[in-house]
Amino acid sequence: MIPQIVRNFSCSKNLLSEELFVHRDSNDNNPQTKFEFTEANMTRLCAIIQNYPEGCQRSALSAAMDIVQRQLGWIPISAMHKVAEVLSIPRMRVYEWATFYTMCKRRYRGKFNVKVCVTTPCMLRGSDIILQAVEEATCCCTGSLSADRMFGVDVVQCQGACANAPVLVVDDDYYEDVNVCDVYNIIQTLKSGGIPPCGPQSGRFAAEPITGFTTLCECPPSPGFGIQAGLGSASPPLPRN
Repeated sequence: MIPQIVRNFSCSKNLLSEELFVHRDSNDNNPQTKFEFTEANMTRLCAIIQNYPEGCQRSALSAAMDIVQRQLGWIPISAMHKVAEVLSIPRMRVYEWATFYTMCKRRYRGKFNVKVCVTTPCMLRGSDIILQAVEEATCCCTGSLSADRMFGVDVVQCQGACANAPVLVVDDDYYEDVNVCDVYNIIQTLKSGGIPPCGPQSGRFAAEPITGFTTLCECPPSPGFGIQAGLGSASPPLPRN
């Protein structure tokens, strides 16, 4: 009798939602919700718009959406309408941008938006365990808000730090080489009003091998190293007629 080989199958959570495509009015997100750029942000946006020729203000759409999100922490429908007004473009062009790029948060994602990368390098390094620890530490399920509205947890794709997997991102700060203990320390520091040091949590400086440097361990040679003697010395002057 041939023994049956059973293999474990691992996959990420299935997240089913229509929020990327459909807007439905709510008390805090509807066309009547007041939104105005702060004076500083409006000045910043106008300076960006001036980088483009007349009639090409749409090129500043990405920057405008980023400014809105940094001002509020998310992008309500009324802010999209304001962006369309400032850039003199149809509202549909703003809707297209907001629904295509997942970096645009169309719901309030808490004071701290905690994002766990689940792409292949992070998955191989235990992102599922990291995500579970994040949900437990924040008391928040993936895709929702914590009861105190302090944390919003999301799963994201590649964050561009694959050599330092697994990666946890809080707003704009990257926490790399994280383990379960690191997750609890980071979340507890945020709850206490502190700012946890970002970067690799394993002691690495950047993305060097975890076992230490294996190349570029010595000072580089001086200019002219390896050039044959005839090329390294000055040529004798040519005789004059």
